[in-house]
Amino acid sequence: MKQTMPDLSAIVTRENFESVSLATFRFQVENCKIYREFVNHLHIHPETVRRVSQIPFLPVSLFKNHRIYCGSDEPEILFTSSGTTGSQTSVHEVASLRMYENSFKLSFNLFYGSADQYILLVMLPGYLERTGSSLVYMAEQLIKATSHPLSGFYLHDTDRLLHTIEKARNTNRKILLLGVTHSLVSLAIQHQPDLTGAIVMETGGMKGHGREMVRSELHQLLCERFRVPVIHSEYGMTELLSQAYSKGNGLFQCPPWMKILTRDTDDPLTLRTDSRTGGINVIDLANRWSCSFLATQDLGRVHENGEFEVMGRFDNSDVRGCNLLIPD
Repeated sequence: MKQTMPDLSAIVTRENFESVSLATFRFQVENCKIYREFVNHLHIHPETVRRVSQIPFLPVSLFKNHRIYCGSDEPEILFTSSGTTGSQTSVHEVASLRMYENSFKLSFNLFYGSADQYILLVMLPGYLERTGSSLVYMAEQLIKATSHPLSGFYLHDTDRLLHTIEKARNTNRKILLLGVTHSLVSLAIQHQPDLTGAIVMETGGMKGHGREMVRSELHQLLCERFRVPVIHSEYGMTELLSQAYSKGNGLFQCPPWMKILTRDTDDPLTLRTDSRTGGINVIDLANRWSCSFLATQDLGRVHENGEFEVMGRFDNSDVRGCNLLIPD
């Protein structure tokens, strides 16, 4: 089986997305053992699936204890999720790093333009201190794509970061500060650097690092301390090879090869057709060699224009019925 890379940039219409999704579904049922068992467990016959709305979504938790892989060759890299001590972590076997790079570079260009317009300053404590982070890999490649000596990772050297921000303000480049939420909050409260004109983008992550804040409170704090009008956000996860971006107010947009649907919180097989809160299902056609149809543990809602919001996460007591979808 030759591992060819689909042209993600060509998936630009609803008709193309539908047909590529259905072809991907059939390919993955045939070649991914766990997905095939999952579909069979639901008594779904692949040949009867003729619309995206009929495709079953694999619980993302299965990446923690099953091999979700379609490739005939060994994967080029393993991406792993972060986890608390003793907890299981997800493993995403990636057959093609070129596919991942194609996805995140095309997506970044779509929403923000060429990386060489920016100085990219990255704060990812916790991610940099372990191996296997897909977010670190993406940030590393985007840093290289900026081709600027000031771009880089800033782990615990806040003084160097503050000095770099001042130097960056005197260049003709845009500044993009990308960081996990708790590191941005710490920087904002303790140092309040003037980031007027810069883009500040959070990737989530407050658990275990102080009081949890609702998005509006968090963004207001960061806006006031950094002197920026809005806070941007990135939505991605270890099990995905694509990202969605928000340019403010927590409203995310997907690249054309990615789509968000929501499912009923009481019946995980039923998709919502309104904008009420439900479990987030993701179609990521960049996941050619694992599974493109994933039921996440996030809660959200999708608006009529296709933008979506992330409202929070299921807790263990809220994942009603999901165990019924997981094959033994």
